Amino acid sequence: MLKIKLARFGKRKQPHYRIVINEARDKRDGSYVASVGHYAPTQEPKILEVNLEDYKAWLAKGAQPTETVAALIKRLESGNPFPAKKPQLSKKAKAKQAAAVEAKAAPAVEAPVVETSPTAPESTPEVAEATPTETATT
Repeated sequence: MLKIKLARFGKRKQPHYRIVINEARDKRDGSYVASVGHYAPTQEPKILEVNLEDYKAWLAKGAQPTETVAALIKRLESGNPFPAKKPQLSKKAKAKQAAAVEAKAAPAVEAPVVETSPTAPESTPEVAEATPTETATT
């Protein structure tokens, strides 16, 4: 059974892939029947070039694409395979930003200060004193 799969080339930590037609049980990077394109994920912008006519011809002959190749072809056919991402803040930067927002909001919500007027006497609990005669009436 023929498979359409990625064969890895390139240096360590700098891969690029050829999209090849190969026997399903053959080695990943071994010899291959045909090459229909290449994919370079580490370059900026990412490169994905596939000869779609050859790809569809091999599909018609019975070659089965791997999940990864099928996903890449689907992205390529969408028109914009690798849309630009908006830059996002790191976790640390998000935490700092949240702390800054909380710091701004904290002074506005202070505990109310209770002021006593100088004319009002302070209320103190009165203690009833018992005389010894009242308690010893029995």
